[in-house]
Amino acid sequence: STVNLGDGAGEMAALSAVNLGVGRTATAVSAGGSHTCALLDNGTVKCWGYNVHGQLGQGSTADRGDGAGEMAALSAVNLGAGRTATAVTAGSQHTCALLDDGTVKCWGYNNVGQLGRDSTVTLGDGAGEMAALSAVNLGVGRNATAITAGAYHTCALLDNATVKCWGNGGYGQLGQDSTVTLGDGVGEMAALPAVNLGAGRTATAITAGGSHTCALLDNATVKCWGYNLFGRLGQDSTVHLGDGVGDTAASEIYNLGAGRTATAITAGGYHTCAL
Repeated sequence: STVNLGDGAGEMAALSAVNLGVGRTATAVSAGGSHTCALLDNGTVKCWGYNVHGQLGQGSTADRGDGAGEMAALSAVNLGAGRTATAVTAGSQHTCALLDDGTVKCWGYNNVGQLGRDSTVTLGDGAGEMAALSAVNLGVGRNATAITAGAYHTCALLDNATVKCWGNGGYGQLGQDSTVTLGDGVGEMAALPAVNLGAGRTATAITAGGSHTCALLDNATVKCWGYNLFGRLGQDSTVHLGDGVGDTAASEIYNLGAGRTATAITAGGYHTCAL
């Protein structure tokens, strides 16, 4: 249905679980702009909600989860023959999965290259597109260990502990010391450089917000870059970072308090939090 829940007395106590299919449970969940995805216990992915750009990976633009019986009948996303997922992330209107072989596949809206396809072609909204979907080019010999989707950009933590981001870079959220959009032109993904996290620094976790990105570094500090309205980069200012030469390397780590380090991070549309 399209009934809002949680805004009325007693609704939470009576709230039933999402129907993931007979005998199925979830191991992870990700909420996008207007859609939701779950990684199930058998390594499959199911998505429901708004689907105007094929972000549900159903080979159509029909919304799912708003009509009687739709959840029970919801099919898993076609990740390719023999492939399962180990992680899923939902952006504003696109979705990405980290597969069991360390590759990444993305589908949905692609107006600024957020799918990492070296094009702006939307995928997942037409019949047969998911079955034919190839993996994102992360660089020669590189696989991913984690993924995160922002509003219109996507980032991967690679197996060598570096970070690569693609899609909309208008505020420096790709960490390229520029405002260039990447992943929308031929050859851009193959040539995509890693984010400069600082001398000798690597990443252990990443998170993408609306138009900013953060990394948890190997020394348990946090760095963020991109759009900084409202201070979401934690720099005691509203100056954007990552959009000018030398910005990302020179960006200061979060001040988490005297003697404090981080164990996890997450970015929202307009703010960031650290555990």
